Amino acid sequence: MKPKAIFLDMDGTILNHYNKVSVLTKQVIDELRENGMYVFIATGRAVGEISELVPEGFQVDGIISSNGMAGYVKGEAIFEHSLDLELVDKIIHKARERNVYYELFPYESDRIALKQDRFFMENEIREPQPEGVGLNEWLSRQQAIKEEIDWKDEIAGSKFSKFYFFARTIEHINRWKEELEAMKQDIDFTTSISSNHNVEVMVANVNKATGIKEMLNHFNLSEKETMAIGDSNNDLPMFAFVDYAVAMKNASDHVKANVDDVTEFTCDDDGVYHYLKSVMMQASIN
Repeated sequence: MKPKAIFLDMDGTILNHYNKVSVLTKQVIDELRENGMYVFIATGRAVGEISELVPEGFQVDGIISSNGMAGYVKGEAIFEHSLDLELVDKIIHKARERNVYYELFPYESDRIALKQDRFFMENEIREPQPEGVGLNEWLSRQQAIKEEIDWKDEIAGSKFSKFYFFARTIEHINRWKEELEAMKQDIDFTTSISSNHNVEVMVANVNKATGIKEMLNHFNLSEKETMAIGDSNNDLPMFAFVDYAVAMKNASDHVKANVDDVTEFTCDDDGVYHYLKSVMMQASIN
């Protein structure tokens, strides 16, 4: 196909396992945009995390962040959804009871956690790296603990893009997922999973697909001739929404079963670069 709009996940897709976007990926995105295609990021990460992960001069037409909670064009928000403060307080209280590592992402400041929870949170990120935890996720948690979390005496801010939760063991995070499902009986919200060791919380009925729809509306683009590339469960809504879905070679078999194509190379071997190069070649032939 010759897509008019391409949506790219970050972790495990354009990011390698050391959390970097290659210069080659930047170059092919530049070429696609020069040839009249729109290229967007659709990530679970908060928008403030992105600049440190990409090469100098990296540009896209828009960014959908926090699994569809917000959308940005040229640095300006075109839509934002916010978690309710009552829900934030309730979830933090429950996470503390279960000793669950969390990061809360306000829109107007760095990610936060409460000082009273610091001990058990740091304990979750102790060495050695747990078996089964991806290197990129582990490095991100280590960096967050060391320098990115703003430890607060109380909740600061009133607008929050998402919660991120992590556990060293699958058993621990699965018990927390069950707790979150129980909480949905009282307060409606959406959960999203990008690895076996995490879960994220967003506003009800928000995901990457809803973010893509809002971004397309902003650019007055049709839902036709859209492509998405990703690798994990939180990409499934956008795979179902776009015309043509592509999974990374490093994706799980479950994710690969829900797409139209799979890249020849992994995220560590510039899989997106090689795949998008083939898209450009096909577009030039047609």
